[in-house]
Amino acid sequence: MPRLLADITPLKESPAFRRLYIGTALSAIGTQLTIVAVSLQIYSLTQSTLSVGLLSLFALVPLVVAGLYGGAIADAQDRRTVALLSGLALWATTAAIALQAWIGMDSVGLLYGLIAVQSGAAGINQPTRSSIIPRLVRPALLPAANALSMITFGLAFTVGPLLAGLLVAQVGYAWTYTVDVVTFTFALWAVYRLPPLPPEGPTRRAGLATVLEGFRFLGTRPNIRMTFILDLIAMITAQPRALLPAVGAVLIGGGELTVGILLASGAFGSVLAGLFSGPLGHIHRQGQAVIWSIVGWGASVAGFGLVVVMATATGQPAAGEGEISGWVLPAAACLVLAGIADSVSSVFRNTILQSATPDAMRGRLQGVFIVVVAGGPRLGDMVAGGQAAWLGEGWTAVIGGIACAVLVLAVARWQPRFAQYDARHPQP
Repeated sequence: MPRLLADITPLKESPAFRRLYIGTALSAIGTQLTIVAVSLQIYSLTQSTLSVGLLSLFALVPLVVAGLYGGAIADAQDRRTVALLSGLALWATTAAIALQAWIGMDSVGLLYGLIAVQSGAAGINQPTRSSIIPRLVRPALLPAANALSMITFGLAFTVGPLLAGLLVAQVGYAWTYTVDVVTFTFALWAVYRLPPLPPEGPTRRAGLATVLEGFRFLGTRPNIRMTFILDLIAMITAQPRALLPAVGAVLIGGGELTVGILLASGAFGSVLAGLFSGPLGHIHRQGQAVIWSIVGWGASVAGFGLVVVMATATGQPAAGEGEISGWVLPAAACLVLAGIADSVSSVFRNTILQSATPDAMRGRLQGVFIVVVAGGPRLGDMVAGGQAAWLGEGWTAVIGGIACAVLVLAVARWQPRFAQYDARHPQP
């Protein structure tokens, strides 16, 4: 059993990583509190789902732009300084969100603006923090460090929304946002305690030229490029998130309760993958691990779709609002498996990116990683929503999951070098 559990050696060996990990864990939960609470506040002010949906647009565009440029900044400056200054900007915008709630401004436009600024700061902060990790732990411990991060974010996506709903209902928006301000203070403290982390090797001033240089570098590194291509295939072809409201409303039934269970199932899968990630550190053929975990993701999503198809084919009336249908259990089980597969893929994709990228390029490549992670699922939502209009939600998931597995295997056959990637001899 100890060999199955998460390897906590990175936390033991590196005090700097331990502090950063604890600070990130606390701030991740706080960030989820704010994301959910802002959505709830906008809906309470407008009674419009469209207004809530626009929030994603205001968050995505600055994150993509700042993510690309922020990576270039991280490659040109001391990364501790960049992480600290962008973290201070994140803290200040969170404090401003809390302040508007305390004084009762009730301005949707102000909330949109603050979220846009916050996302821009996150676009700089996230690739910088990710590029710091390989400087804090040994290369052999990168899979373990990334698996520990999966536990953090899985818990944040599971616990954060539940806490947000509870806190908003019990103490209001102002106190909920204030909790995020407090938790993010721990993350700032952890970054402040880091040693100076100037980039290794020659540096250039951050700008459009250095951003383009990162893309040119990516174009010459097939193994690193494959980590992005495979993730985009998985997210665009087999992203079930947009299907869940209809599944909960009319197909399986149970309404918002069912949707909440299904959303939490994927996050719970990530937590399980992290908790039992001990064997991952012994896997050297990390390219093959990525390929087969994404195939597992596609198969799990297809299984979820098959459950929905079967539930619809029975002709039984769906459960009413607040009632749980028996079909929820197998559907949730499939999404737990999907969460496990996605987390394993993420651990190894990030490890390959960190190991096979020279330090002078890590910030820019992590910036591209942020763009892929943020943009891929949203493209997948669009594809799934469009297909469901004429295929139905169940068959959309079935066909999407199968297409994901087939395309991943086809691309892996087209680029056989990726399947041969060995962590003991990382080749970009």
